[in-house]
Order: sequence, then structure tokens, then C-alpha cells
Amino acid sequence: MKKVLKKRTGFTLVELLIVIIIIGILAGAMLLVAGSGTDKAEATKIVSDLRSLKAAALMYYADNPNNTTLDGNQIAKLTKYMDRGIETDDYTFLNGTVSADNTAWFVGRLNITRAGVQEKLAETAESVGLLAEPQIASDTIQSGDLYETTDTPTTAYMRAR
Repeated sequence: MKKVLKKRTGFTLVELLIVIIIIGILAGAMLLVAGSGTDKAEATKIVSDLRSLKAAALMYYADNPNNTTLDGNQIAKLTKYMDRGIETDDYTFLNGTVSADNTAWFVGRLNITRAGVQEKLAETAESVGLLAEPQIASDTIQSGDLYETTDTPTTAYMRAR
């Protein structure tokens, strides 16, 4: 009596486990890349919004040359000079004198908490002019140090005027 060998169909358990492990490795690598891209996109959005607010502040000043002061609560006044809306609660505005006849304005993004976004902003700080807290001595405001990553929520500023 001859033994008839059947050709088996399907996959073995080992083959299935290897495929699952390979898919897991690829998915993990993809998540790392996607997270970095998301952080860069958020940092780019923050810089874009700060530039828009800077331009809006300059247009506001052109329309109101006698009103050289705004405060953080009045940042909504700048939205009419912008081509798109932003969440004004996330942004602030500082002003003060640099000299007797010169006013400095700074626009800032409040509460940047994600470490990846902070790192991406710090990488571009020099090229786009992002600052840490402006130096305030009495009534005088001066540009501060370049923006850096910290362990706490931060605010990134850009000098508007």
C-alpha cells in the first residue's frame, strides 16, 4: 500500500507570526515618521501665524500711527488686518519702549507644550527670528535670547516692530 502525500495548503503558524512581526515593525517606523512630521507641521503653523500677526500689527500701526500701544487683550484688533482667522486666545502681544521715541512690539504664541514642537521651533529660531521672553527692564523692552526647548510650556515671540 502506497502512502499518498497530500500537498498542504495555507500557511504555517511560524510563517504567519513572521508576517505579523514584519507588519508591526513597519507600522512602528511609520508612526515615528508621522509624529515628527506632525510636530514640524505644527511648528510651521505657529511661525506662519506669528508672521501674519506681525504683518497685521504693522498694518494696524500704519492706520493708527498715534496709537503705539496694544496689549495682549487687544490682539483681536489685529484680526481685521489678517487674511485668515486664528485663535486669538493662543496668542499675545507685548509692547514697550526701546528708547524715548521708539516703541517695540512683540507677538507671541502661548503655551507651547509638546516637546517635539518646541524642538522644531528651536531649530528654526535663528532663521525666522523666534525669541524667548523679551527682556523687560522697567518700561523698556528689548529683544531676548533666541527661542529654546524647555521642560515647561513656553511662549515663542517674534518682534513685530
